[in-house]
Amino acid sequence: MASTDLWPAIHAERRALAADLEPLTEPQWATPSLCSGWSVRDVLAHMTAAAKLTAPKFFAALVASGLRFTSVNTKGVSLNLGGSPADTLTAFKGQVTSTTHPPGPNETWLGEVVVHSADIRRPLGIVRDYPTDVLVTVADFYKGSNLLIGAKKRIAGLTLRAADADWTTGSGPEVTGPLLSLVQAMTGRRPALDDLSGDGLATLRARG
Repeated sequence: MASTDLWPAIHAERRALAADLEPLTEPQWATPSLCSGWSVRDVLAHMTAAAKLTAPKFFAALVASGLRFTSVNTKGVSLNLGGSPADTLTAFKGQVTSTTHPPGPNETWLGEVVVHSADIRRPLGIVRDYPTDVLVTVADFYKGSNLLIGAKKRIAGLTLRAADADWTTGSGPEVTGPLLSLVQAMTGRRPALDDLSGDGLATLRARG
């Protein structure tokens, strides 16, 4: 997928997530996500915040936080939770077709919606059949990126091979499994390691 063509896919993934979350009960909204310390509701609020944040606003927030990126994220969550889970979901729906974003290539925001959607869906037992071309684009982006997440370093010296798509990268001991799980593992989501196998899995698991 060309970088200029990614916004329709980003919007489609946001729309699909909103639909999946519509039936959640209040206790389900409090379910711990795959993002440490955040509930599924917190992650959705974070996604809303990111879809509102222009580059100038991002840099202003970063300076105001004393250059603490975590503080920027925490404040963004707080500002976009609303008074109830319904408010959180409504705020997210309001940004479904947004093309506003902090600094970074469009692949970043496709990766953000895919990975954070999985951070929410997996603990809730919600399954999505992500389009293969979307997952391939995200996997190709993360395999070469160390920015913030450190995916490139995490998979160095390993071969990653998708069992459900024509995708592979790297050289060395192999790790194989569903492409979504490989993407999650590349971005440090440890529960996804349970979906994988191969001689390189122990090394990937040790890297976190």
